[in-house]
Amino acid sequence: MGSLLDVPGIRVGHAQRVGDGWLTGVTAVLAPPGSAGGVDVRGGGPGTSETDALDPSTLAQNVDGVALCGGSAYGLAAAAGVQQFLESEGQGFAVLGGVVPIVPAAVIFDLGRGGDFAKRPDTAMGFEAAAAAVPAGEADDGALRGCVGAGTGAVFSRGRYKGGVGMSSVSIPAGPMQGPPGAPEVVLPEGLVVGALAVVNAAGTPVFPGEPPTGLSPTVVGGAAPSSANTTLAVVATNAALTPAECKRMATAAQAGLARALDPSHTLVDGDTVFALSTRAVEFEREPDFARQLGLFVVQTAGAEAVRLAILDAVRSATAVTTPAGSWEPYPAPPAG
Repeated sequence: MGSLLDVPGIRVGHAQRVGDGWLTGVTAVLAPPGSAGGVDVRGGGPGTSETDALDPSTLAQNVDGVALCGGSAYGLAAAAGVQQFLESEGQGFAVLGGVVPIVPAAVIFDLGRGGDFAKRPDTAMGFEAAAAAVPAGEADDGALRGCVGAGTGAVFSRGRYKGGVGMSSVSIPAGPMQGPPGAPEVVLPEGLVVGALAVVNAAGTPVFPGEPPTGLSPTVVGGAAPSSANTTLAVVATNAALTPAECKRMATAAQAGLARALDPSHTLVDGDTVFALSTRAVEFEREPDFARQLGLFVVQTAGAEAVRLAILDAVRSATAVTTPAGSWEPYPAPPAG
């Protein structure tokens, strides 16, 4: 299955509050200095901030982290805490007198699921999540999945089941790949990897291998009406050296993984958003142009698969929760193959 932390240099941290009216949290994904980023928003009800800073045509060409938050639009305040932590590390866009960390953010709706509508993430919780961020090997990988961080108050399938955080990675085999007919082979470098982290709070239902889509089954159609309280968020990252424009395209391609894992997806009542990060650590062939196209194709394909796997991992990793607002059980997912 792997983890987002399989991408060297990426750090992940969570902060959450449970009990006494709380059921919410923040997930901080921190990128090493000099990383590039992109974003693709497909859902009809997104809650985001600083996504315009990821436009390839804007001044800042680097991204320092991503904040994924509970609390709906109120939770966007937590992104400031992630910024403050990165500032304390001296990381950000250099300006006169200091740095300004570039930290785009997106939120899920979990308001009131702990019993108190007013208890949602703030700047302090965002700082706590970022301060807890660790690379591979410095934390129990299992502790970074499930009902933690931004997935603490997540539910899915029209509010039936408990959602959470999942992760995955896809390693890209090194070596020669056949180019276009009559062209020489393209040699992919050693160590290319794509990882993903997903927060599942969707209106839809997961689609596991060998199972038919269930989004329009009689059970679902006859069940609870969809509310606007849904969203799936994902961060897909790679060590392949990508430009901001190429990160944007990877985020777009990775949305296919979301659509394969959840039925339905990208609806009016979802805020589905995918962020893409590149640590720019591993160069690949870019000349002639078909070599560049092939390299990007492979990375984008891996990104879609990593997001799909991270979503299904989130479904499997969730645990039961009971609060004054209700009870949510895990989805009856088949065991991982």
